[in-house]
Amino acid sequence: MLESTRPEDIMFLDIETVPAVPSYELLDPSFQILWDKKSVHFRSEEKSAADVYDRAGIFAEFGKIICISVGFIREKNPFIFRLKSFYGDDEKTLLSEFSVMISKFSKNKDSLLCAHNGKEFDYPYIARRMIINNLPVPEILDNAGKKPWEIKLLDTMDLWKFGDYKSYTSLDLLTAILGISSPKDDIDGSMVSKIYWEEQDLQRIVRYCEKDVLAVAQVLLRFMRLPEIEEAGVESVTFT
Repeated sequence: MLESTRPEDIMFLDIETVPAVPSYELLDPSFQILWDKKSVHFRSEEKSAADVYDRAGIFAEFGKIICISVGFIREKNPFIFRLKSFYGDDEKTLLSEFSVMISKFSKNKDSLLCAHNGKEFDYPYIARRMIINNLPVPEILDNAGKKPWEIKLLDTMDLWKFGDYKSYTSLDLLTAILGISSPKDDIDGSMVSKIYWEEQDLQRIVRYCEKDVLAVAQVLLRFMRLPEIEEAGVESVTFT
């Protein structure tokens, strides 16, 4: 697939998610029961559902999206990489704005999305939260009834596996072994919930999300044996 793919046809993306409310105690009682049932599958016997509530953000049923960052390669020789971020406390608003942009982007019949672990996390999470917010799922994210060659979703972790499904390779590890600047030089995903709910520093999370998008693009360009994006070629425009 990559041999016939143009970098300019790809939208690179990453999302940041947090638990829907700051703490287990603030959950609606009915959702406390549901989280009890959900978390029993991965928490140890000595831990309660409240003890592991910080993990609620990775589940679309118990979390919400606070930032979607996307990147596009607009020019070559050298590459110009443009970043856009949709973020805020109102998830429905940022999803609506993202939906408008992705619908325009996907009018190009050659358009593709690319994320790291996107097939297991980013793509289905966005689609599920769209439905929860009573928004239409963008066609490019809706795989129902599509044949494999009709699916336009790239995943750098999936590409790195080369058919091996035994292990998970983080973006941080992949950038390290490829000699690409790490996107985790300030924070990592485990810190996002605390920074959002306690420190209320959404801008810091947006910067982190954009670094992930750039890192995903750099990894894919390496797979395609193309030059990396230089720091001077990165432009950022944010939407609130």
